[in-house]
Amino acid sequence: MTVKNDAKAIDASDLGKRYFTLEEANRALPYVARITEDIRTAYRRAVAIQQRLELPMPDDDADELRHEYDNAVAQLRTYVDELQQVGVELKDYDHGLVDFPAIHDGRKVLLCWRRGEEAILAWHELESGFAGRRDISELNNN
Repeated sequence: MTVKNDAKAIDASDLGKRYFTLEEANRALPYVARITEDIRTAYRRAVAIQQRLELPMPDDDADELRHEYDNAVAQLRTYVDELQQVGVELKDYDHGLVDFPAIHDGRKVLLCWRRGEEAILAWHELESGFAGRRDISELNNN
């Protein structure tokens, strides 16, 4: 696999940013997958509480719901921060879509993973996003 850390492709704005090889990204997946599950759970909880705040039931306590919502959002932020500390970029809370920054042939690309996938199966250019996902095997052919 030719995805590698290539110092020539990294400029001053990238100082402190982590770039993954495909092997490193795949090794990080079990941990990243657990965090994305926690994010999904916390996100869904926050959304459900927000909906109850917008359309409360007659016996709902608004102050208690706001407190629960604040706690859910704080927990969500904690999980997102944990994921960012790994060096990956969360793209979708509910679907667990994550990008691993990488360098390929001297240019920055993103190794793309979605909750439920067993390994990194796709990549895309920085600007193309999920719609521009391409099979990971293409990186071997460049």
